[in-house]
Amino acid sequence: MDRPTPFNIADFPHLAAITTRWMDNDVYGHVNNVVYYSFFDTAVNGYLIAQGVLDIAGGATIGLVVETRCTYFKPIAFPDTVRAGLRVAHLGTSSVRYEVGIFRGDDDSAAAQGHFVHVYVDRASGKPVALPDDLKRALEKLVR
Repeated sequence: MDRPTPFNIADFPHLAAITTRWMDNDVYGHVNNVVYYSFFDTAVNGYLIAQGVLDIAGGATIGLVVETRCTYFKPIAFPDTVRAGLRVAHLGTSSVRYEVGIFRGDDDSAAAQGHFVHVYVDRASGKPVALPDDLKRALEKLVR
Protein backbone atom coordinates (compact mmCIF):
# COMPACT_ATOMS: atom_id res chain seq x y z
CA MET A 1 0.00 0.00 0.00
CA ASP A 2 1.31 3.43 -0.97
CA ARG A 3 1.72 5.95 1.82
CA PRO A 4 -0.44 9.05 1.21
CA THR A 5 1.02 12.51 0.87
CA PRO A 6 0.23 14.80 3.82
CA PHE A 7 -2.71 17.13 3.24
CA ASN A 8 -2.07 20.87 2.96
CA ILE A 9 -4.01 23.20 5.22
CA ALA A 10 -5.03 25.40 2.27
CA ASP A 11 -7.20 22.53 0.98
CA PHE A 12 -9.65 22.80 3.88
CA PRO A 13 -12.62 25.19 3.91
CA HIS A 14 -13.07 24.89 7.70
CA LEU A 15 -10.48 24.98 10.49
CA ALA A 16 -11.02 24.38 14.20
CA ALA A 17 -8.44 25.08 16.91
CA ILE A 18 -8.07 22.29 19.47
CA THR A 19 -5.90 22.53 22.57
CA THR A 20 -4.06 19.39 23.59
CA ARG A 21 -4.25 18.32 27.22
CA TRP A 22 -1.62 16.87 29.56
CA MET A 23 -3.51 13.57 29.63
CA ASP A 24 -3.29 13.28 25.82
CA ASN A 25 0.43 12.46 26.04
CA ASP A 26 1.41 8.82 26.36
CA VAL A 27 4.51 7.29 27.96
CA TYR A 28 6.48 8.01 24.76
CA GLY A 29 5.98 11.76 25.22
CA HIS A 30 3.58 12.43 22.37
CA VAL A 31 -0.17 12.50 21.82
CA ASN A 32 -1.47 8.93 21.81
CA ASN A 33 -2.91 7.64 18.54
CA VAL A 34 -6.45 7.22 19.89
CA VAL A 35 -6.64 10.95 20.72
CA TYR A 36 -6.51 11.79 17.01
CA TYR A 37 -9.90 10.12 16.57
CA SER A 38 -11.22 12.40 19.30
CA PHE A 39 -9.83 15.36 17.31
CA PHE A 40 -11.76 14.07 14.25
CA ASP A 41 -14.97 13.75 16.26
CA THR A 42 -14.50 17.21 17.78
CA ALA A 43 -13.92 18.82 14.37
CA VAL A 44 -16.94 17.19 12.72
CA ASN A 45 -19.46 17.56 15.52
CA GLY A 46 -18.23 21.01 16.51
CA TYR A 47 -18.85 22.18 12.94
CA LEU A 48 -22.32 20.62 12.82
CA ILE A 49 -23.32 22.16 16.16
CA ALA A 50 -22.00 25.59 15.12
CA GLN A 51 -24.03 25.35 11.91
CA GLY A 52 -27.14 24.58 13.94
CA VAL A 53 -27.72 21.20 12.26
CA LEU A 54 -26.90 18.85 15.13
CA ASP A 55 -29.03 18.62 18.25
CA ILE A 56 -27.09 16.07 20.29
CA ALA A 57 -29.77 15.69 22.93
CA GLY A 58 -33.02 15.59 20.98
CA GLY A 59 -32.51 15.67 17.23
CA ALA A 60 -34.60 13.18 15.25
CA THR A 61 -31.64 12.39 12.96
CA ILE A 62 -28.22 11.37 14.24
CA GLY A 63 -24.95 10.43 12.53
CA LEU A 64 -23.37 7.11 13.40
CA VAL A 65 -19.70 6.52 12.65
CA VAL A 66 -19.34 3.46 10.43
CA GLU A 67 -15.75 3.91 9.28
CA THR A 68 -12.69 5.87 10.27
CA ARG A 69 -9.00 5.84 9.40
CA CYS A 70 -5.92 7.84 10.37
CA THR A 71 -2.42 8.09 8.93
CA TYR A 72 0.29 9.64 11.10
CA PHE A 73 3.22 11.70 9.79
CA LYS A 74 4.68 13.78 12.65
CA PRO A 75 4.22 13.66 16.42
CA ILE A 76 2.23 16.18 18.40
CA ALA A 77 2.68 16.67 22.15
CA PHE A 78 1.12 18.66 24.96
CA PRO A 79 1.10 21.70 25.13
CA ASP A 80 0.71 21.98 21.33
CA THR A 81 -2.36 23.57 19.84
CA VAL A 82 -3.60 21.86 16.71
CA ARG A 83 -5.82 23.00 13.90
CA ALA A 84 -8.23 20.44 12.51
CA GLY A 85 -9.01 21.00 8.84
CA LEU A 86 -12.40 19.69 7.74
CA ARG A 87 -13.79 18.98 4.28
CA VAL A 88 -16.37 16.67 2.70
CA ALA A 89 -15.01 14.16 0.19
CA HIS A 90 -18.36 12.47 -0.55
CA LEU A 91 -21.93 13.50 0.12
CA GLY A 92 -24.39 10.67 -0.35
CA THR A 93 -28.10 10.22 0.20
CA SER A 94 -27.78 9.14 3.84
CA SER A 95 -24.02 9.28 4.42
CA VAL A 96 -21.09 11.66 4.34
CA ARG A 97 -17.36 11.02 4.20
CA TYR A 98 -15.38 13.72 5.94
CA GLU A 99 -11.65 14.20 5.46
CA VAL A 100 -9.78 15.66 8.41
CA GLY A 101 -6.24 17.00 8.58
CA ILE A 102 -4.56 17.60 11.93
CA PHE A 103 -2.00 20.41 11.78
CA ARG A 104 0.45 21.18 14.57
CA GLY A 105 0.77 24.86 15.45
CA ASP A 106 1.43 26.90 12.31
CA ASP A 107 2.47 23.94 10.14
CA ASP A 108 0.85 23.84 6.70
CA SER A 109 1.50 20.11 6.25
CA ALA A 110 -0.62 17.60 8.16
CA ALA A 111 0.87 15.84 11.18
CA ALA A 112 -1.95 13.30 10.76
CA GLN A 113 -4.92 12.89 8.47
CA GLY A 114 -7.78 10.61 7.82
CA HIS A 115 -11.43 10.18 7.17
CA PHE A 116 -14.61 9.72 9.10
CA VAL A 117 -17.87 8.32 7.63
CA HIS A 118 -21.24 9.10 9.17
CA VAL A 119 -24.43 7.29 8.20
CA TYR A 120 -27.46 9.30 9.23
CA VAL A 121 -30.26 7.40 10.91
CA ASP A 122 -33.57 8.04 12.58
CA ARG A 123 -32.79 8.26 16.30
CA ALA A 124 -35.83 6.17 17.32
CA SER A 125 -35.66 3.37 14.74
CA GLY A 126 -31.93 3.32 13.92
CA LYS A 127 -32.81 3.06 10.21
CA PRO A 128 -30.91 5.12 7.62
CA VAL A 129 -32.64 8.29 6.46
CA ALA A 130 -31.98 10.88 3.78
CA LEU A 131 -29.86 13.79 4.95
CA PRO A 132 -32.14 16.60 6.17
CA ASP A 133 -32.03 19.64 3.86
CA ASP A 134 -30.44 21.95 6.45
CA LEU A 135 -27.70 19.39 7.16
CA LYS A 136 -27.07 18.90 3.44
CA ARG A 137 -26.73 22.66 2.92
CA ALA A 138 -24.21 22.92 5.78
CA LEU A 139 -22.20 19.98 4.39
CA GLU A 140 -22.21 21.35 0.83
CA LYS A 141 -20.08 24.27 2.11
CA LEU A 142 -17.33 21.73 2.88
CA VAL A 143 -17.36 19.77 -0.39
CA ARG A 144 -13.98 19.74 -2.12
